Amino acid sequence: MIDIFEDQDDASTPLTPDEKKDLLPTYIMTRGELNRAEQRNIFKAERWAFARRRNVLDEDFLRDLHRRMFNEVWGWAGKFRLTERNIGIDALQIGPALRMMVGDTKAQIEFKSYSADEIAARFHVRLVAIHPWPNGNGRHDRLATDLLAVQLGRDRFAWGRAVRSHDAERHPQELHRRDPPGGIRSRLPADARFHARRQRGLKASQRLAII
Repeated sequence: MIDIFEDQDDASTPLTPDEKKDLLPTYIMTRGELNRAEQRNIFKAERWAFARRRNVLDEDFLRDLHRRMFNEVWGWAGKFRLTERNIGIDALQIGPALRMMVGDTKAQIEFKSYSADEIAARFHVRLVAIHPWPNGNGRHDRLATDLLAVQLGRDRFAWGRAVRSHDAERHPQELHRRDPPGGIRSRLPADARFHARRQRGLKASQRLAII
C-alpha cells in the first residue's frame, strides 16, 4: 500500500498515526491528490475570510479560520494539537498562549506601540512559536497575518501568493522589504529570537516560516 505521507513536504509538521487516520476524502491515494485537496479547501477559506472585515484578534476566529481551511480534508481541522512537536510550545499551553497573544496584540494596536507592519510581524512570530495545529500551521499563520495587516490598513504580505503553492521562499524577502536595518527583526521579543535560533538546524522551508 502506498504511504502518501512518506514523501511529506519538509515544511509540514509530521502527523501522528492517529492524526493521519483523520483524513476525510477516501479517494486520496497520492501526495499530489492530498495537496490539491488542501489547496481547494484553502481557496474557499481565503475567499470567505476576505469577503468582509473579520475580527482576527479572537481565539474563536483563529480556530474557525483553520477549520475552514482544512475541514474538507482533515477531521482535526480547527482543533488544537494534543501531542508535542519539534517546534511549538507544550500542547496544554496552547489556549492560554493564544489568548495572551491576542490580548498583547490588541494592546499594541490600542496604544500604537509599533507600526502596523511591526504589529503584524510580531503577531506572526508569536503564532508560529505557539504552533497550535496538528498541521497547516504555516499556511494558517500567514493567512491570519495577512488578515490582520489588512485590518490595520496595510496590504497583504507578498507571501499571500505563496499560500497556494507551499512556496515559502518569498517570506524573508518580504519581511526584509518592509523592515529596514534596525527594524522589526532586530526588535523581536527575546523569546521569539531564541525560538528562531533554535530552528536553524531545520531545512530552509521550515526555517523561513519562523521569520
